[in-house]
Amino acid sequence: MTTSTPPLIRNVASGVPGLDAVLGGGFCEYSFNVVMGPPGAGKTTLAQQILFANATNERTALYFTGLGEPTVKMLRYQRQFDFFDASRVPSAVRFVNLSTEAAAGDLDVVLARIVAEMAEHQPAFVALDSFRTIGGQLAPGAEHGDLALAGFVQHLALQLTSWEVTSFLLGEYSEYEAPHPVFTVADSILWLSEEVDRNSAVRKLRAVKVRGRSPIPGLHTFRVSSAGIEVFPRIPDQQHDRAEWSGKRLRTGVSGLDEMMGGGIPEGDAVMLTGPAGSGKTTFASQFLAQGLCEGANCVVAVFEEYPEAYLARARSGLVDFAEMIAANRLAVVYLRPMTLSVDEMLVEVTSAVKRVNAKRVVIDSLSGFEIALAPTFRLDFRESLYRLVGALTATGVTVLMTAEVIDFPDVRFTSERVSFVADDLIVQRYIELDDHLEKIISVVKMRGSDHTADFRRYELTPSGAVVGEPLRGYHGISTGVPSRDERRLGPPNDVAGDS
Repeated sequence: MTTSTPPLIRNVASGVPGLDAVLGGGFCEYSFNVVMGPPGAGKTTLAQQILFANATNERTALYFTGLGEPTVKMLRYQRQFDFFDASRVPSAVRFVNLSTEAAAGDLDVVLARIVAEMAEHQPAFVALDSFRTIGGQLAPGAEHGDLALAGFVQHLALQLTSWEVTSFLLGEYSEYEAPHPVFTVADSILWLSEEVDRNSAVRKLRAVKVRGRSPIPGLHTFRVSSAGIEVFPRIPDQQHDRAEWSGKRLRTGVSGLDEMMGGGIPEGDAVMLTGPAGSGKTTFASQFLAQGLCEGANCVVAVFEEYPEAYLARARSGLVDFAEMIAANRLAVVYLRPMTLSVDEMLVEVTSAVKRVNAKRVVIDSLSGFEIALAPTFRLDFRESLYRLVGALTATGVTVLMTAEVIDFPDVRFTSERVSFVADDLIVQRYIELDDHLEKIISVVKMRGSDHTADFRRYELTPSGAVVGEPLRGYHGISTGVPSRDERRLGPPNDVAGDS
């Protein structure tokens, strides 16, 4: 008995950033694909971007349109995108308007025109925009129209398959409409939509069906810009194994903090630093960056609450010049502040920056600003999204430091219960009232798989950076924010950190 190797289906890359990952590798050659969604969802732009990415003078593309408006009007707008190359029209991409045939009122006439064009030009790629519009024009009655359109699509699919072309049919369908027979014939189905939540609108894409591939399930954010469409996969491409724990400890750059953490931060950990406004979170984060840069580790910092120039000016360090590090491609600053931001966009930006500079340390300052920058629809899934973000970054052994603002005095919460679960290590800053004035204290609340001190320690923000002092002793009720002297303990309370 002999075994035969199954025939290889060649791949057709979409040319749309992020889409191939969602599809599980791209489109199958000679596949029959449906792109559906309401008007304005981006179907036309997506189809033309795919054609311009693949069509050549030897392997041409035909783009059929049944729109009532002239083809020249559609092209006037589409040529505004960077992917549109007017010099390749009509040599590589040919546009054919079917309005005249549609006016005859016979789907057979339309099909005959499509077959004639294909026979003449022998294309490798075909797109029909939109098959539902043509069917509606020719058969306006609901039941009769559906039957006529189903027959038209079946005949068209047979013709396209016999010609061995990779084809795309565009249709104005919503997710909630009854399935059309064309969906059964299709090899892949992409659904495009736009979700509106209060004053923000977010575009999403879903691979409903992809034959011969293992697509990423769920909804994926995409944007339409001057470059065209870019898709941000919900689950990033992670073609690598989880980095093994090295046992190495990373110095934080903050005097006294490494001692509290048992020698520093375990490499590859996700660290959360929480504290109220003005407690010095950015100062700690900048010292963590500076220490890494001094030791030869490249870094990335994502900021949300202010412009990069202002952030770097405020986060300056005496150890290194951040501007010089940026110029040397050793430090990358990612600035994302739109109110329609998605976690997947942020993840793409940060991971791209990490790869670009080969970063080993990443700072996210802050999670509070990050959550506010998200579109409202994404804030509901912030916990799940943050888990994916941190997991993708630490999977390669990158050490992540996140800052988060919490309401402090007289509240006794250490951190938000919504996000602290993503951290391997949790460092808490807070204010306490001591001897009639406010003091800053710090504590290491948890470190997974590592010893650490359980002390409360005062710290100061000096011109040269943050300095952590000795354990705060001789008081009880420190976690309440209003400690009192413990007369049962021997000796006076220790001095403030940094005092001589």
